[in-house]
This record gives sequence, C-alpha cells and structure tokens, in this order.
Amino acid sequence: MTEFTATDHALMARALRLAERGAYTTKPNPMVGCVLAHGDEVVGEGWHQRKGGPHAEVFALEAAGGRAQGATAYVTLEPCAHTGSTGPCADALVAAGVARVVAAMRDPFPQVDGKGFERLRAAGIDAVSGLMEEPARALNRGFLSRIERGRPWLRVKLAMSLDGRTALANGDSQWITGEAARADVHRWRARSGAILSGAGTILADDPRLTVRLPDGAEFVPPLRVVLDPGLATVARGRVREGDAPTLYLHAPNVKPPRELDAARAAVATRDGYLDLEAVLKLLAEREINEVHVETGATLAGAFLSAGLVDELLLYVAPVLLGDRARPLFAGLHIEEMAQRWRLRVIETRTVGDDLRMLLRPA
Repeated sequence: MTEFTATDHALMARALRLAERGAYTTKPNPMVGCVLAHGDEVVGEGWHQRKGGPHAEVFALEAAGGRAQGATAYVTLEPCAHTGSTGPCADALVAAGVARVVAAMRDPFPQVDGKGFERLRAAGIDAVSGLMEEPARALNRGFLSRIERGRPWLRVKLAMSLDGRTALANGDSQWITGEAARADVHRWRARSGAILSGAGTILADDPRLTVRLPDGAEFVPPLRVVLDPGLATVARGRVREGDAPTLYLHAPNVKPPRELDAARAAVATRDGYLDLEAVLKLLAEREINEVHVETGATLAGAFLSAGLVDELLLYVAPVLLGDRARPLFAGLHIEEMAQRWRLRVIETRTVGDDLRMLLRPA
C-alpha cells in the first residue's frame, strides 16, 4: 500500500478544489483538477473547464512550462489514454517529463480504465492512485453513476414546513422557503445534466425548470425532462420557453405532435408502461450524469419506493402549514416501524432563514 505524505494530501486537496470549479460546465465529462509541484512548491495547475476543451493536465503543463520536468502531478482522476476531443493526457505528461503521477482514483470509463496508468508506467513514471479517493468519487458521483451503474445519479429536491408539509391542501406552495434558499436551488440545478418533473407539477405550478445564476456565471443549460404519459403539457407552460432543451417522455400508445422530433419526445417503457428505471436508462444513454428532480409528493414517492433516489436535497422552513396540508411523499405505505426509511445526514447548512439538509438512503 502506497504511503502518502502530508504534502501529497495538501496538494490533492488543492486539485479537488480546482476540479470543482468545472461543476457547471464540464458535463457530461467528469470534473478534474491537476496540480504540478516540486515538493510543496506548486509550478502549475489547472482544471477541466468544458467538454471539448483541454483537460486539467494540459492547463497545468502549460502553466508549468519547463518546470514540469521532474515534477509530481496530482490529478483527481486517472489521466486519459485515448484520443477524444483532445489528445491523451498520459502522453502529454510523459512528453513533459514528469517524474511521478498521483491520482485520486482510477477512471472507470472503458476507454481509460487503467490504460492511462499503464502508459505512464511503461514510460518509467511512478504512477499511483487512491489518495483521497472518497472525496474524488463524491465530486464526480454523477459521472461515476452513469459509467458504473448505467444510470444517472438521482437527487430529489423538496421544500417543507417544520411539520413536514410541502403545500397547502389547495396546492399553493409559493413560497415555503425564503429567497436565499430559492437562489441556492439554482446552483444545484446548474450542476445537473437534467431537471425532471411530472406533468402534474407542470400543470399546477407552471415552472420554467431553468437555471438562473447571479453575476452571469457560465453553465451548460440542463435538459428539462417532463414525465407526461399522455402528453398533456406539450401545448402549454413555461417549460417550453427559453434556450434550455425540453424532452417529453410519454406512454407508448400516445403519438407526439409533429413538431416533437426524436430529440424532444421519447418513450421510456417496460412492459408497455412508462417506467422510472427505463427513464433513467434513457437519460444515461443521452449522457446525463445527474438528474435533479423537482416534483410533487406522488412522483417523489414513486422514485423513493423504486429505490432510485440517491440523495435528498431538503429545505426546511421555520413555518407550520397544518395537518390538512400536503405531505412530503405519497405512496410509501409504511405500516410498521421496521418498514421506516432510514436516511443518513451528509450535510446540514443554514441558508437564509431556512435549513438545508443533504441526505442519502442509509
């Protein structure tokens, strides 16, 4: 087992912070950061900024220039060994004469998956991995989910009162949370490859399902996905407006209107019915890493019951809506304490007057 020094840990942590800068722009590629150093002296650094652009290692090598010779490269993901939109990063590191490569983790993408390490070692470079692998995997959980599981990482966002209610009995839910929490949601939307909702939410709330960030921050607009078996929403609603693309997923016996081509309407079924697992498989095939769900209790409960929820993004507002208001989830049918859903708290944070909780199934 490789022994890593305190300097190794500090510089990999720096590379992970760099990688995170690409959260809104690299999709469907993974976020990657790279730091080049002699001992604890950093001579170059960079991160992957957008699909089709140079990878993190290339930016770091350009910044280091001749000082890359004999340096250690700290990379959050195994350097690529194939030619895609850019050339192999493993070859670039070899050509620059780096002495050592420390990667946080192996890249499971089939065209890489150990081949980058093999190329580096064949050139006499000391290439090791496993340093801070857990935070590296957490950073790219969507990309890894798509490659390793064949489906995107699914996050359900919900806002509730202290008594666990999401809307009044008449459906009114604007606004449970404050302005700061609503602005925070847009940052989570921005890192997602798709924002998904159901036809009921589209008809009741008329959401835009778009990203609105302050200060003109750059992002790749997420695909808007509407689960609409009968295509009841295609002729109405703000979800059709703006530059972000919209995809309608419908039942197999429904014929979409002529203006909805294959890029904008599709069937995701199993045994003839619209199926949530088939929905995620279809989105993975469209290179979606993370799906951000904003919907009502019925569809949220269906995703949870199907075991497809990877994390809950829950905003808790210091208000009470009463026992006639609508619940957080519907359809869970819990009769005994042994059936209760166990969740693990990943993070809690105050956002304005509200509490934000990130939870995952235990």
